Amino acid sequence: MEAALKKQKQKTLQITGMTCAACANRIEKGLNKLEGVDSANVNFALERATVTYDSDKVDEEAIDATIKKLGYGTVKEVTRFKLEGMTCAACANRIEKGLNKLPGVSNAAVNFALETATVEYSPAEVSVSDMQSKVKQLGYKAIVQSDSEEQSDNRDQAVRKQKRKLIVSAILSLPLLWAMVAHFSFTSWIYLPDLFMNPWFQLVLATPVQFYIGWPFYVGAYKALRNGSANMDVLVSLGTSAAYFYSLYLTIDWYAKGANMHHGPNMYYETSAILITLVIMGKLFEALAKGRTSEAIKSLMGLQAKTARVIRDGQELTVPVEEVIAGDIVMVRPGEKIPVDGNVLEGESSVDESMLTGESLPVEKRAGDAVIGATLNKNGVLRVQATKVGKETALAQIIKVVEEAQGSKAPIQRVADVISGIFVPIVVGIAIVAFLVWYFFVTPGNFSEALEKAIAILVIACPCALGLATPTSIMAGSGRAAELGILFKGGEHLEQTHKIDAIILDKTGTVTKGKPELTDVIAEGDEQEFLRLVGAAEKNSEHPLAEAIVAGVQERGIRLPDTQMFAAVPGYGIEAEVEGKKLLVGTRKLMDKHGVDAAHAYELMSRLEESGKTAMLAAIDNKYAGMVAVADTIKETSKEAVQRLKDMGIEVIMITGDNERTAKAIAAEVGIDHVRAEVLPEGKAEEVKKLQAQGKKVAMVGDGINDAPALATADIGMAIGTGTDVAMEAADVTLMRGDLSSIPDAIYMSRKTMGNIKQNLFWALGYNTLGIPVAALGLLAPWIAGAAMALSSVSVVLNALRLQRVKIRH
Repeated sequence: MEAALKKQKQKTLQITGMTCAACANRIEKGLNKLEGVDSANVNFALERATVTYDSDKVDEEAIDATIKKLGYGTVKEVTRFKLEGMTCAACANRIEKGLNKLPGVSNAAVNFALETATVEYSPAEVSVSDMQSKVKQLGYKAIVQSDSEEQSDNRDQAVRKQKRKLIVSAILSLPLLWAMVAHFSFTSWIYLPDLFMNPWFQLVLATPVQFYIGWPFYVGAYKALRNGSANMDVLVSLGTSAAYFYSLYLTIDWYAKGANMHHGPNMYYETSAILITLVIMGKLFEALAKGRTSEAIKSLMGLQAKTARVIRDGQELTVPVEEVIAGDIVMVRPGEKIPVDGNVLEGESSVDESMLTGESLPVEKRAGDAVIGATLNKNGVLRVQATKVGKETALAQIIKVVEEAQGSKAPIQRVADVISGIFVPIVVGIAIVAFLVWYFFVTPGNFSEALEKAIAILVIACPCALGLATPTSIMAGSGRAAELGILFKGGEHLEQTHKIDAIILDKTGTVTKGKPELTDVIAEGDEQEFLRLVGAAEKNSEHPLAEAIVAGVQERGIRLPDTQMFAAVPGYGIEAEVEGKKLLVGTRKLMDKHGVDAAHAYELMSRLEESGKTAMLAAIDNKYAGMVAVADTIKETSKEAVQRLKDMGIEVIMITGDNERTAKAIAAEVGIDHVRAEVLPEGKAEEVKKLQAQGKKVAMVGDGINDAPALATADIGMAIGTGTDVAMEAADVTLMRGDLSSIPDAIYMSRKTMGNIKQNLFWALGYNTLGIPVAALGLLAPWIAGAAMALSSVSVVLNALRLQRVKIRH
């Protein structure tokens, strides 16, 4: 089993040449047919394929070759590095081997004489900084050569190319549109030059649009048909070719019959040219809007520090953050971003972690505390030892989770994929039937009239909007959720979360802070003096309750004296000597053992215990002196979050290993009606199963450690943690903010996203369902059908983008 797992690899590829969801389906099917491929998932909106395969049965070259055979391409980028530190050919060989082992690198060549490395790689799988880190790990240095810095982003290049084509196409199509518009009775006042009506002039304008601007549609259609399927390109090339070649026939026929050189018959050149122009315009708007769906990733990447101050050989050097390695000592001054994850060695400061954890108040940091990369150091100098760099940092893990969620498919998308896969052949069939009905029955013998209706059907039915409906919403929804501190691990989890109707909350660390605090002090005499002595006695104890008492005393500004004697008495408490006084702190049994009369305090002690607190009695020189109580306090937001969940119609259950009295006290305080107490960690999964057996969709919320079995068993597992715990494997959703308000936020975002997907699918399917009969009845001119088709894709993407502006109402 273990050996089999080792062979399994995952490859992510950027795909070029896809025009609609049918293309994505075809690539997906083609890859899934390859022996050794376990699963292939192609995201049309992201233009990305994720392939899981057995490296013993199939290699990366075979996967690339399959994609090329299907008629598409994969994006490969080339970067050149200047290498430093090589002393012989063996060094060059070592670097070359190291780079070639990186996932996503298809070819790396190192030239020892020139001291350069040329690397061909997939930007979806590996970054330039990853390659530099690898070279550094091998003991050398790689500097990106300036010419590679000029390489622009692949999507930006495609957008610029599309813009140029649109401008050329619009200039050539404008006179044809002018000639068509001037024909209408209500536009008879428009001046129409005779030249614009000349068939030869129209042919000269339409031909470059048809075969230069429209050439990619022919290539796409050929590749699709060659592989036994059909896509948007088939519809566009069929419709425009029918209009163009019929017009060409009319032009030749008109000339052969002794043409009037100024005016010819009614042509359809404008139909094909304007259709191509509109489709390209729609594709451009679509690409621009799709680019905006990944804004969340860009904003997360923008949080990263660009440089770091590293101490090397006793000197402070400013280096790019990519060059920091684990173990480096980094200096962080006030107002600077902490460049990497690490531990504070020296210094005290408050750190603003709101950009990652959502915690609005700065967190105090001192020696021994962990810090997260990309957070902001507020007011002190920190000396930090780097523990995690590059892809291992919390921020990099967050970005990875969001990217994977955006690239994954929600189950609802499968429906759209199936529909779009069979849609095109059906549409072609409907167009042929419509042509025959019009030609033989409605307008007998009128070929041009029948052809116009068939073209309108072919164009109005392009399934672009259908293919974009789901992935764009998933991208925008998961991106916005990430900005709110909610990481969905995949589209399927984003979809499933909206179905939740019961939530199990772990008590410690979820409903409560998970850290005991001093809550009550009842002193017989002076409270300050009582706390000073009790705190001094407890500071030698390692018990969590003792730590809570000491922290509570110190927060009140009380200085603690030294202890002359200290002894822990298991099951009873502690005995100590402070400033010559004998102190006892602990249970009733400890007081009884030493003959201390504390009976009058027992009733108050019981009341404190009933409210979920741990109370301890204290005696000084064998005389009862007072009582302190410690409790795991409730998070400030827990009560409000529980109420929000109830308002959403969700049943809330608290589960804990604590005794029933404490559990019920905590539950009552936050408004939870159902409690399961004294449940062992392994029993939590059983509680989840019991609720599932009642037909409920259950979410389990825990800290991701003791609760792993229950998180895995639940329909949706939610791990509450800070950015450092972001890679919790058992959970489907990670809530980076350490409070319960993220749970209703996650459900709200899931509901909004699913609502958005359903709107998109309704409009995309409704548009095609309504548009085809309207076109078949002859109520839609082909150019209007083209405009509507372009508008439908853009409107679906723009609707998805509304998710990026979702406001959470607390």
